[in-house]
Amino acid sequence: MGTKIGGGMEFIASSGELSSAASASFTGFDASKYDNYVFYLNYVKPANDNQRLYAYASVNGGTSYDETSGNYHMNGASDTAGFNINHQVTAGNDTNEYGLSGQFRIIKPSASAYTMAQSYVGVFHINEYVYNAAAGDYIPSYFLNTAAVNAIQFKFASGNIASGEITMFGIVNS
Repeated sequence: MGTKIGGGMEFIASSGELSSAASASFTGFDASKYDNYVFYLNYVKPANDNQRLYAYASVNGGTSYDETSGNYHMNGASDTAGFNINHQVTAGNDTNEYGLSGQFRIIKPSASAYTMAQSYVGVFHINEYVYNAAAGDYIPSYFLNTAAVNAIQFKFASGNIASGEITMFGIVNS
């Protein structure tokens, strides 16, 4: 008898190159294929200065996204507006500021439990310092809803996404 081996990563979707986009949404969730999801953020830069990037969960396939402050908790904070991806360091839009790059992970969003996500991103500031916006570790945050999350939307707290790209991968069921 063979052992079933799973857990490979499969490309699902890309935002394409973003340019003055209000948001980037992903609806390619499929619990029959994937346990977890990883989003790669490539130089996602805000149109407005000093911004936090949020990911908002949907439980209705992307018809609407929950932006209710208090429905997301992280790192001791009880009232965040969404999954706060760069919670310690804001991203800027000046020359030589390149936005956020790194990973955002959603852990088993089809489970009948609060959905956990983790972010690990870097932010490059004009003063030539690179800041780790997740304090050197994958910081967990939770969406306080036990319904299956089946879509996610990224957008800055204020203003558009000036540039960058986000790609979505699924971790194959094991």
